[in-house]
Amino acid sequence: MRRLIQIGVTSLLLLAILPFTSSGGPTIEVDSGAIFGGQWAQANMSATSTQNLSELPAIVEDYTATWCENCLEVEHALDTIEPYGLIQQYQFHRSIGETQDPFGTEVLDERWEERYGLRQPPTVVFNGTLKKVGSVPEFDSLEEDYSSLANQSLNLGMGSTTMTWTPTSDLTGTIAWSLTIEDSVTADARMNVSVWIVEASAEFEEGSNGKGIYPHIVREIIDLGSQSNGTQSIELPQPFDGDDLQIHLMYSLTPIVAETPVVIDPPVVSEETPALGILSSLAMCVIVAFCRREVD
Repeated sequence: MRRLIQIGVTSLLLLAILPFTSSGGPTIEVDSGAIFGGQWAQANMSATSTQNLSELPAIVEDYTATWCENCLEVEHALDTIEPYGLIQQYQFHRSIGETQDPFGTEVLDERWEERYGLRQPPTVVFNGTLKKVGSVPEFDSLEEDYSSLANQSLNLGMGSTTMTWTPTSDLTGTIAWSLTIEDSVTADARMNVSVWIVEASAEFEEGSNGKGIYPHIVREIIDLGSQSNGTQSIELPQPFDGDDLQIHLMYSLTPIVAETPVVIDPPVVSEETPALGILSSLAMCVIVAFCRREVD
């Protein structure tokens, strides 16, 4: 019996730490809040851009790993539809418990798990709201699946976003942002602004899926607060190789969940309570009368 228990515990530990992939599954709605934006600049160049909210591409978060072979099918499909302007890709590499991928961080892994649940490559999330796990298409192809998901509107209404980036050294700079958005869109949501630091590509020849050069690597996410406009100085991480860091401006809308009021049920009054009250009153009168007689 002890031997069986040891085998069972060992199996559970292996399942917890070994990398794994999923064959596929249906698209799942995510309630962590919408993500939109994606304006960007090269970290070593000044830039300013303004875009209408209706023109923004779908933000695609791709959870991947350098050992994940069916991740290549997912990324090939994303690469196929990206030139049409439907999407903008961001790759998050698995980190926690990882021995075969140098590109992820525990902070980003924890963020992924908090927002999207199980850290299971390949997983693709569109605009923070629609998640598809695995590389098996629901329709005729992954390209068709992803095109359909990318075309799902966030209904942001009329508005625009402006971003200005000014580098101040090799690894520092100042970002300014301004968002104009209808009040009806943000009425029931908490807005947050952030900068995603992305490395355009980095080489890892030891990656067992054979890709060699890995693009769109999210290196760090820097919180800018909740104001719709502002300016902030930021520090950048050291790139893995080359000089190809990028600055990407992102907005998120997290639904505000109304607190359910606590209802306290009124005390249950027994039908016998009035009778008990009368008896108590009579008993008190008898005691008072007796006490007066003793005093007299």
